[in-house]
Amino acid sequence: MVDLHTHTCKSDGSLTPTELLDHAKEVGLNAIAITDHDTVDGIEEAMAYAKTIGIRFIPGIEISAEREGHDIHIVGLFIDHTNSEFKETLQGFMESRDRRNEKMCAMLREGEGMDISVPQLMEMFPDCVLTRAHYARYMLEKGYIKSVYEAFERFIGDGKPYFITREKVECKKAIELILMAGGVPILAHPYLYHLSDRRIEELIVELKGYGLAGIEAHYTTHSAAETRQVVEWAKKYGLLVSGGSDFHGAAKPKTFLGKGFGDLYVDDSVLEKIAAYHATK
Repeated sequence: MVDLHTHTCKSDGSLTPTELLDHAKEVGLNAIAITDHDTVDGIEEAMAYAKTIGIRFIPGIEISAEREGHDIHIVGLFIDHTNSEFKETLQGFMESRDRRNEKMCAMLREGEGMDISVPQLMEMFPDCVLTRAHYARYMLEKGYIKSVYEAFERFIGDGKPYFITREKVECKKAIELILMAGGVPILAHPYLYHLSDRRIEELIVELKGYGLAGIEAHYTTHSAAETRQVVEWAKKYGLLVSGGSDFHGAAKPKTFLGKGFGDLYVDDSVLEKIAAYHATK
């Protein structure tokens, strides 16, 4: 069993890379990929530690892109996280997030009287890429809300008063970045974009034209029928099948590593096919 979509505290998960690998070993995973949002900061730690505990580790990333007003996420597996041009581009993403975070904190201070700033968030969540999940946990810790759900529902969810979207790259650029870093680009959780089957298929065709190599079929929230449909699309368009839980630890407490909501299973053969493809590139 493998899990090819997970997050650590380097983005919006709750576990350190080392803690995540320990947990992977504990639940019986044979291999795991860390795919933090727009950062590779946890990879060095994970690569070094994986060797000491005998678990296969795949360096990855999840890039937030946009298409026709929809957030689209592209997972990259087997990336070269040391690629200088790739790292420079990710630094640009970080600077965009920083600008967004400064504005959101100012709006929450002025509009709601919350004592919140980027330095305060970074003090509570050191060495992390700050996301809205961190805002929610900060608000909860400070007593401004009674649940993480409330933070998104009242303040920082999509379309809510204090949400500011950050600059996102186009899907083509996201795929090009992953390819530049020697990785395998995979469309993450296609059914989370609230598109019809027809529009998802159109998206797949478009992204394949940019170099997309696979689709995430085995995913926590996918029904059996949705999984079968994604597998059919993969066969139809000659794409790889991938899968993962999208584990975030305490940030998504009902999503379990390797098992999603409990029924997820990603066979080792899924990884082997992706690895074999990568070896030819």
